[in-house]
Order: sequence, then structure tokens, then C-alpha cells
Amino acid sequence: MAWIALFLAGLLEIVWAFSMKASDGFTRPVPSLVTLVAMIASFVLLALAMRSLPLGTAYTIWTGIGAVGAFVVGIAVLGEPAAPARLAAAALIVSGIVLMKLAG
Repeated sequence: MAWIALFLAGLLEIVWAFSMKASDGFTRPVPSLVTLVAMIASFVLLALAMRSLPLGTAYTIWTGIGAVGAFVVGIAVLGEPAAPARLAAAALIVSGIVLMKLAG
């Protein structure tokens, strides 16, 4: 159950990052509200996952899902560049997450 909570927390991190961008500096009410709700839900799920998962593992995977997910959304939805160095950096993040899981 902890892994499911952690995965959902990571997905919500992507949601709040995207909605924060859409909020235009918290000047648009609906995306601002989505940001706050998704942040709170993401932190609650992370805290639940940390009840049984090690801090380093849980936090690394949570931030990794959020970072890579936001990167993918930026490219796919916002038209951000997919430069080779950026793709390599994302691959390194994913590699670190996999290694962290295997080491745990």
C-alpha cells in the first residue's frame, strides 16, 4: 500500500507543478486552487508512504517521479525543448530511482 501511496503522491506532484505554471504566479484562481489541493494531497500521501518506507527511498522516488513527470509534461504539453542533454539528465534521474529501489 505504501508504494501505491508513493506513486500517487508523485503523480500529484506533477499535477501541482503543471497547475502552478498554469496559475501564472497565482494570479489565476482555478489553477491556483488545483495547485494547493494537489500539493496538500501529495504531501499527505508521501507522509503515509513514509510510515513504512525509508525516508531516503520515499523522498528520492517522490521527487524523481515529479521531476521526470514535469519534464515530460513540459515537452509534451508546453512545447519545451527535448534537447539531448535534457533527455540524458532525465534518464539519469530514472536510473537513480531504479537503483534506489533495487538497493532498498
